Order: sequence, then C-alpha cells, then structure tokens
Amino acid sequence: MSDNPHKHKDDVSGVETTGHEWDGIKELNNPLPKWWLYTFYACCAWAFVYWIFMPAWPHLSTEGWTYTKGVLGYEQRQSVADELAAVQAGRADQLAEITTKPLVEIAENPALMELALAGGKAAFGDNCAPCHGSGAQGSKGFPNLNDDDWLWGGTLDDIHTTLQHGIRWEADDETRFNIMSAFGKDEILTPAEISDVADYVLSLSGTQAEAEAIARGQEVFANNCVACHGEDAKGNQELGAPNLTDAIWLYGGDKATIVQTVSNGRGGVMPAWSSRLDEGTIKQLTLYVHSLGGGQ
Repeated sequence: MSDNPHKHKDDVSGVETTGHEWDGIKELNNPLPKWWLYTFYACCAWAFVYWIFMPAWPHLSTEGWTYTKGVLGYEQRQSVADELAAVQAGRADQLAEITTKPLVEIAENPALMELALAGGKAAFGDNCAPCHGSGAQGSKGFPNLNDDDWLWGGTLDDIHTTLQHGIRWEADDETRFNIMSAFGKDEILTPAEISDVADYVLSLSGTQAEAEAIARGQEVFANNCVACHGEDAKGNQELGAPNLTDAIWLYGGDKATIVQTVSNGRGGVMPAWSSRLDEGTIKQLTLYVHSLGGGQ
C-alpha cells in the first residue's frame, strides 16, 4: 500500500499516480525506459573518461586562462598547425618553381597555374580588394581589372611590373610615373577652352554636343593633349594615358567630371608591392589578375 494517500491508479491508463495534482491534473508515475537510463549512464561514464584523457576543463593559471591537457596530451590547435605545415611542405617545391620560373612557363603548366591562381586570389583578397573590390570590379578612381582597358598595359610582364613598382609610388625609383597637367589650376587653358575640350572628348565616345564647341575643343585637344593621348585619342600605355574613345571612365564620364579632371589633373597612387610581398606572391597576383578576363 502506498505511503502517499493521494496516490492511486489512473482509471484510463491503469498507471499509478505520483500523488501530485495541479488544478485537477494528476501526474502519472511513468519511469524512464531502462535503455534510456543505461544510455544516460554510459554518456556520464564516457564524459568522465574523456575528461581524464583529453583537454576538457578551463582553469585560471599564472599565465591566464588555459585548460586541462589530459593524460594523452592531445591539442587540436597543434594538430591543425601540423596539418597546415604538412600542406605547405607539400607545396614548397611548386611554390619555389613559381618564384623562379618565367610567368609564361607558369601559365602553360596546369598544376602550377592552379596553385598560382588559388594563391593569387587569396593574396588579392588580403591586399588589393580594399581598393579594387573583392570581385576586382573597381570603383571611382580604382580601375576595374575585369575588362580589357589598361592604363599601363595588360600583358603578364606589364601587370608584373605594375605590381612590383606601383604607380607614382615615390619610395620606388622604378615606379610607373606620369602626371596629367592641371590645365585650369595652372592657367594653361581658360574655362571656355576646358568646356570645349570636354565636349570634344565626350563626342569621341558618342555623346552629343554642340558642333561648334566640338570643333573648338578638337583644336584645343590637338594643341595640348595629343602628346599623351595620341592624335586618335586612343591613349598611350607607356605613359599611362587612357583611351578616351571607349566610354570607360575611371573618375566619371559626365561633362562636369571631365571638366574637373582637365582643370585639376589626375594622379592616382598604387603601392609598390615588392617592398611588402615576396616575388612568388607577386607572380601569383600577376597571373590571377591576368586571368580575370582582360589580360592581353
């Protein structure tokens, strides 16, 4: 007989109640299945064994927070570090080849090219994406590297030189260097002449403007701009002078922006990466950028 006078067998299920009742609802005394209890006990035992053999409990030491090492001395961080070291060791020979071989030979070797493109993409994300974008799409003042419009050339050697020595990077004696004159700021041209030459430049890529302004602007262009941009206005990659006929604009192709460019000049700066990255990484970046779609 039960010690609890409130206990009784439930009429529906035939199971004895615990004697607990809330708002007329009585609790049945259904014990957990034995398989569940045995599984629970096994998990507790396994946890205890794990605690002894493996890293488990955090604790404060004289060096700050650490954790118990376990009798096996296993450390997952060290395991990952060892795995990464093994991967690097396996790639060491190929990375050495990338550092020493000419770019053309690397591009013709599928195994080396695969490694170079993977490394170049990672290096691009770490070093170049803040300016050129994660997809190399560029932005105002920072070139899109996916198209075939190059200021300083898009061959493997051209891209390699640009990466090595930068653009207008004063700390590098071999940097690519050319400055566009500030035709308005330096009073080389009048505001009216600048407006006319802006109309002429816009007309080169199909934008409509007043015929008389275009004619005047063409004469201004011939007297002041052909030395860098060429008589056909298609630019000069040796000087970093852009093609003005393709409707691809680095700073903007509306008249106000072109007037500002002609008036104040432009002179974007890119770091010389040879002082920051090793030759192997620069070559990987070269091959990656060249592969984006616009390489010559």
